[in-house]
Amino acid sequence: MPDIVNTEQAQAWNGPEGAHWARHQDRWNAVNEGFNEPLLDAAGITGEGRVLDLGCGSGQTTRLAALRAPRGHALGLDLSGPMLAEARSRAGREGVANVSFAQGDAQVHPFEAGAFDAAVSRYGVMFFADPVAAFGNVGRALRPGGRLAFVCPADAALNGWVTAMASLRNVLPVGDFGRPGLPGMFSLAAPDRVGEVLTAAGFVDITVNRAQAHGAWGQGAEDAAEFLLGTGPGRHLMEQADPTARARARGILTGHLRAYEAEDGTVRLLSTAWLVTADRPAAA
Repeated sequence: MPDIVNTEQAQAWNGPEGAHWARHQDRWNAVNEGFNEPLLDAAGITGEGRVLDLGCGSGQTTRLAALRAPRGHALGLDLSGPMLAEARSRAGREGVANVSFAQGDAQVHPFEAGAFDAAVSRYGVMFFADPVAAFGNVGRALRPGGRLAFVCPADAALNGWVTAMASLRNVLPVGDFGRPGLPGMFSLAAPDRVGEVLTAAGFVDITVNRAQAHGAWGQGAEDAAEFLLGTGPGRHLMEQADPTARARARGILTGHLRAYEAEDGTVRLLSTAWLVTADRPAAA
């Protein structure tokens, strides 16, 4: 891949983490798809729209954006080769023709100036080493007056997966999942930080609104626990534990998740996010 500055992220998403997400794309979509409609509505995509999907992963939001722009086009950009392979395969199987995917780093990718009417992202913009530079680069890719819309985590304590992992604090070295940092899952958790970054990147008319959705994490508590412990944070914690502690962690997490089983057995956890919109200034 040319033009990569977020090298640690590129290594992670082309290694075990990217392979995990590609292999479990349907499960991750079940976790996060409650934000799809609010996100795409906020982007204001038109039938002729040209849409950029940042950190598109396996491409569900890219395909949905393309379907909203039948006479336009959607481009999904991501660092992860494994996830992009799944994105292309799924688009082909679903017959979504007005979509394409590219491997690259949005912070420095050589976008054509003004090539897009809208840029969207579902949980794909928190990991930039230099977020001002990254959003500035995205802004230049938008036409004057173009819209940026994204979803990013907010309020760690109001995210059920964080509460679930915190239940293991006495067994595993959990630490503080909710501590804001750059880059990191909660790097944009503070609304003031979102406004500061986007203003510095040249955007105007910034809005930050809370959005919530219940995602499906598994069929039964044991299944959901194994899935959570197989994610990047879960694997990292389990690798630091001995077999006895790992077994205890599975048991504690399974017990915690039983309280969230629906009548059909699906484990549903609340996700709390910021739904952010911002515009590139219109031409003078």
